Amino acid sequence: MEACELPGAQKADPKLCEILKKSKTIVVVGLSPKEHRASNQVAKYMQENGYKIIPVYPREEKILGEKVYRSLDEIDFEVDIVDIFRKGEDTPPIVEKAVKLPGIKCVFLQEGVVNEKSKEIAKKAGVFYVEDKCLMVEHKRCESEGLV
Repeated sequence: MEACELPGAQKADPKLCEILKKSKTIVVVGLSPKEHRASNQVAKYMQENGYKIIPVYPREEKILGEKVYRSLDEIDFEVDIVDIFRKGEDTPPIVEKAVKLPGIKCVFLQEGVVNEKSKEIAKKAGVFYVEDKCLMVEHKRCESEGLV
């Protein structure tokens, strides 16, 4: 899967743009070390745009020069956004852990990833939730409208 492309005419979500503007740290669950994978390309783009990337992946010691964590259970510091690159059916337990992280502002399921239970978990916890979108595309959209 290649990185997301910026489709035409859609407007940026002002709430997401505000979160991106105030955020500094993005946890990427399923961040592949392979440069051709969308997770790697999106994380690299966000890193190049000033965000601290925290990889969560079952193998590797470092990805994009950052220490790799095996699961969200290992993260005990403030994060702003959890970006999830996993199948929709795998997301509810990840979202359960994500909404309990210190400082969490947004749970983001990448393009093609949807799950009603995950949405309910985030909503119940009062955490902003996005699904079936690309974080890189949304950042570019916010940027083009001068909102980040």
